[in-house]
Amino acid sequence: ILQINKRKQILRVLRDIHVLCCMIFLLCIVGYIVLGLVAWVHGDPRRAAYPTDSQGHFCGQKGTPNENKTILFYFNLLRCTSPSVLLNLQCPTTQICVSKCPEKFLTYVEMQLLYTKDKSHWEDYRQFCKTTAKPVKSLTQLLLDDDCPTAIFPSKPFLQRCFPDFSTKNGTLTIGSQIVFQDGNGGTRSVIELRDAANGINKLLDAKSLGLKVFEDYATTWYWILIGLMIAMVLSWIFLILLRFIAGCLFWVFMIGVIGIIGYGIWHCYQQYTNLQEHPRSVLTVYDIGIQTNISMYFELQQTWFTLMIILCIIEVIVILMLIFLRNRIRVAIILLKEGSKAIGYVPSTLVYPALTFILLSICICYWVVTAVFLATSGVPVYKVIAPEGHCIHENQTCDPEIFNTTEIAKACPGALCNFAFYGGKSLYHQYIPTFHVYNLFVFLWLINFVIALGQCALAGAFATYYWAMKKPDDIPRYPLFTAFGRAIRYHTGSLAFGSLIIALIQMFKIVLEYLNHRLKRTENTLSKFLQCCLRCCFWCLENAIKFLNRNAYIMIAIYGRNFCRSAKDAFNLLMRNVLKVAVTDEVTYFVLFLGKILVAGSIGVLAFLFFTQRLPVIAQGPASLNYYWVPLLTVILGSYLIAHGFFSVYAMCVETIFICFLEDLERNDGSTARPYYVSQPLLKIFQEENLQTKQQ
Repeated sequence: ILQINKRKQILRVLRDIHVLCCMIFLLCIVGYIVLGLVAWVHGDPRRAAYPTDSQGHFCGQKGTPNENKTILFYFNLLRCTSPSVLLNLQCPTTQICVSKCPEKFLTYVEMQLLYTKDKSHWEDYRQFCKTTAKPVKSLTQLLLDDDCPTAIFPSKPFLQRCFPDFSTKNGTLTIGSQIVFQDGNGGTRSVIELRDAANGINKLLDAKSLGLKVFEDYATTWYWILIGLMIAMVLSWIFLILLRFIAGCLFWVFMIGVIGIIGYGIWHCYQQYTNLQEHPRSVLTVYDIGIQTNISMYFELQQTWFTLMIILCIIEVIVILMLIFLRNRIRVAIILLKEGSKAIGYVPSTLVYPALTFILLSICICYWVVTAVFLATSGVPVYKVIAPEGHCIHENQTCDPEIFNTTEIAKACPGALCNFAFYGGKSLYHQYIPTFHVYNLFVFLWLINFVIALGQCALAGAFATYYWAMKKPDDIPRYPLFTAFGRAIRYHTGSLAFGSLIIALIQMFKIVLEYLNHRLKRTENTLSKFLQCCLRCCFWCLENAIKFLNRNAYIMIAIYGRNFCRSAKDAFNLLMRNVLKVAVTDEVTYFVLFLGKILVAGSIGVLAFLFFTQRLPVIAQGPASLNYYWVPLLTVILGSYLIAHGFFSVYAMCVETIFICFLEDLERNDGSTARPYYVSQPLLKIFQEENLQTKQQ
């Protein structure tokens, strides 16, 4: 009696925990909505879209003096190599909004000499100065007031900012067809010095060139990419339909197809490697990898193709060895695939469910991104003291740009600036914005995992309904998927929220670990790196183990309608009692389905490769003006794999649900007239044969 009462108390506590978790989850969603509304009121996404000058004013914003000035101009770009740039994410020089970038070399002193002859030169120069600037100041007074740049040089707008217009002539780096130029302070600077000072900007210019070429490739091939994705969708549908009728034959098609595709990749890599050996097209060495922003340079390396060939060879060997050693368990996987095909055939609406999951996930992702942008742009402009040389005791202190030149800070730190730093404030809301960012991320992870859990529970409920129907399809109720979805929402929200909360907490810990690793990257030693690798490995294993247990717990919830904790316990005990069957059969089934995904993505990838490299002129003429054929190729391959994953994930959930139901069926029933088996005869027969062989051994 005491044990029974104790068990009832435990069940009551577990039920209360799930109810409490459901209430907390709903309150978090309400708080999430309120946070989004508050951030929408205080935030301004234009602050992320428009560049901001040193006074915190937008460049190009309508209704302001900067409406026609859409580009940000730096007074002295050479100061952008100051150590304070890394700390403040701001260049320690005055920044103003201009309508265009300078197109020629000119110093302030040269402008004054020309101004005595023609005053129009000041009109050209003043557009890069503050509105209060005058053309009669001495160079010393100009440096003190910081009204104008001491010199301007040819620039071009990029990302709404003026960057140096570098070019190469006869292998020599130039700017405006010059190698040296005057800095306006009486000194002469070389283009190499400017490039070294603006090294980060130089990388941005390389990225600009790469980005423009990639954009051109997408603009040229977007309709071909859509056609490739549509073919991948049709191919996935065909495979799922064929699995119902010729699962065994189709399995070998998967095997031969995957082995053939990998073999073709090995052959192509070998051909490229031997061609580069005979006709080298680049002097780039392996030590240069990592400093090149032009990705096409990697494909001119012999090491690249040799490495790809070795990787593909290893994958090919692993696939062949798995086929040899798991040949007996593959028979069970084929029977499960056939049974899963029947279930999907009787419940065809399950193939449409990935679209609903995709819509829900898209809503969560979009809401998170929008809320994060509005939070990041909330507040009023905050100004910080920035010293060009980084030797000021008042650096990073808040300041007022209106009165900064009259304060003691300006006298104690000559050359210091009071520049815009970020948007913030002193109100309670602004003080907790970092906390709101963490809350936004955590609830986002919780919602994402809840949507996935809801989909798994709904699919498990539909397939369990199919399995436990004695006479199929007569005993299967109408609309089993929608019934299971409504049942999961109505009765199991707390259980699903509890299971998704566990995964969200683990993922949050992983993100915190990555953040700490990023912040402490420069100070870490060998021991700390080793500990971080161990922690990453442990969290990765823990996350995958919890996901596997949760998935089976959701199946038990769909079967019995119990809470998460009890379902997880029952699922764990059931899996442990049949650990060998689960460990081998589940993994083999997932391996077969994974090969199906690889076959879909690989087949479309090979066709896309032949098409985009002009090797299928008989079927269709591919685009001939591509900069990088790998841009649409990788897009098609990745998109095809995601589409195949969406379809085959339903299949995987179906197979796992049927297998769990089958194990429950074997333990609850004995095959007699009073307690008959619900399992199909082929699946029951093959397991009985395996049990007999195990006993004989």
